[in-house]
Amino acid sequence: MSVWALKVVGLGAVALTLIVELVCWLRRRPDTPVKEVLFFPTEVACVEHIITPTSLSPCSCPLRHGIENSFSRLIRHIMSVSSSLDLCVFSFSNTLLSRAVLVLHSRGIAVRVLTDKDYSLITGSQIGFLRKAGICVRYDSVAVHMHHKFAVADGRRLITGSMNWTLTAVQNNKENVLITEEPDLVRPFIQEFQRLWEANDPAQLAIA
Repeated sequence: MSVWALKVVGLGAVALTLIVELVCWLRRRPDTPVKEVLFFPTEVACVEHIITPTSLSPCSCPLRHGIENSFSRLIRHIMSVSSSLDLCVFSFSNTLLSRAVLVLHSRGIAVRVLTDKDYSLITGSQIGFLRKAGICVRYDSVAVHMHHKFAVADGRRLITGSMNWTLTAVQNNKENVLITEEPDLVRPFIQEFQRLWEANDPAQLAIA
């Protein structure tokens, strides 16, 4: 092989290496929009290290530890919220999801919860605990159920799907959750949340 040919091969190898490194860099860029699909049910496992990562003592619960599954991924997305969480959910009785939301609130993150009035009163509902902690909650009390199951995190990340925030949905039901930062998908949910939030303002309802 001639010297010229060797140089061409060498340059090609360098170019290929640079392309591979560029692709890897693009994949790990922090500003790359999140796109993820989660399916349920999942294996029951401990998520304590995600909800309270600063705990000095190891968790002693009987659940399996170190398991990464759809529920742990969902918890990670919730715990990554940095400024605001708008939650619009029909039924909310999962205590671990409730704890995650309460931790966000304790960090000073703005949390708003919109839920169906009838289902906020069922046994095991976490809505009362959220209100007691000081989280702003509004109830949709029209004749038809407010059946949404979505959250908007930091005004840019959408968490939505078929899953109610209940233990049964996580551990028993066949459910799906989509997480996306695609603006054209996130924007309508922001608008829907705000529409329902304003429509269920207790002050306005009292006047009416």
